[in-house]
Amino acid sequence: MNTATLTDSALETAYDLECSNIHKSFGSVRAVDDVSFTIPKGSFFSILGPSGCGKTTLMRMIAGFEDPTSGDIQIKGKSVLNTPPNKRNVKMVFQHLALFPMMNVYENIAYGLRCVGTDKAEIDRKVKDVLDRIALPDVANREIHQLSGGQKQRIAIARCMVMDPDVLLLDEPLGALDLKLREAMKIELKLLQHQFNTTFIYITHDQSEALVMSDHVAIMNEGRFEQIGRPEDLYHNPQTSFVAGFVGDSNRWAGRVVAEDASGFRLETDAGLVMTSVRAVGQRISAGQNVSIFVRPEFIKARKTSTPSADGGENSLQGRVDSVLFNGANSRVLVRGPVGELIEADVVVTGGADDLRAGDDVTLEWSAAQTMCFAA
Repeated sequence: MNTATLTDSALETAYDLECSNIHKSFGSVRAVDDVSFTIPKGSFFSILGPSGCGKTTLMRMIAGFEDPTSGDIQIKGKSVLNTPPNKRNVKMVFQHLALFPMMNVYENIAYGLRCVGTDKAEIDRKVKDVLDRIALPDVANREIHQLSGGQKQRIAIARCMVMDPDVLLLDEPLGALDLKLREAMKIELKLLQHQFNTTFIYITHDQSEALVMSDHVAIMNEGRFEQIGRPEDLYHNPQTSFVAGFVGDSNRWAGRVVAEDASGFRLETDAGLVMTSVRAVGQRISAGQNVSIFVRPEFIKARKTSTPSADGGENSLQGRVDSVLFNGANSRVLVRGPVGELIEADVVVTGGADDLRAGDDVTLEWSAAQTMCFAA
């Protein structure tokens, strides 16, 4: 059974959502494979995984648009398996927002309230309140086409939140935005979630969105949850090779353990690179075993070989700069190693004479503690 649970004190509070042993099959294809998890009240929870991993199917089951083959879904402690979508206190924001172009902002937000028979005075109060809370108090009479992309996002959320849902599902809502607006909206969404204190469940294949906004993230792969944790835990302490490779950037090698002692492992890649590791994450690894090896670029120090060495760590190799990927403070060098492979390392580019440039001979150094090793 693949059961993933949160491990902090928030579990002591009431859950807004509980999924227990959820399976979903389409014929012979198992889209969701025995997934269990709980989400505490008022959390920002993301489900992160590649296309086709089952995350949208799982979200559709929570919303009621699909029935699980087996398992249970509870909202606020009550099973909703036999409850149709319109009777579940769950709302959704889609990638393309689905705002009504023939209605103005007020009418879009008020639509759901009118459908359930709310009186006009209460509608006026709720629409004004929700517009204040999304920091757009003066747009009630605007047409949808008069709004910016970011304003449309907030109106789509307001239209859901005015209904006081227990859970808000967001299906890659930033996917249609340009890069700059997408970056700004990550912060906006996190602030809005705090403002409403409602559980947000965010579906995405974009790790940056999930890591920046979420209290907890579930990494999904081939219908299963590989790991649930805080973003920093997933990044620094991945429990599987899939999580290590999917979350963040990494240099990756296939290799084997050639020796072990009390301090860790001596590893050799298939290409012949030799390095040491003190980390065997979540499993037993022994000499002779095939392994996957990961080292994040930010933990590799790159210096000109002619520059005196500082304390760079237990691992070291020589190479030549193939190219420099300039991106301000997040610049990176691609180094051609001794057996011809490309290795990425983060660097600071100042514009001065000491900057690394293509063709420079360099030494790469990193610690054994930052060499992540998993059984292949």
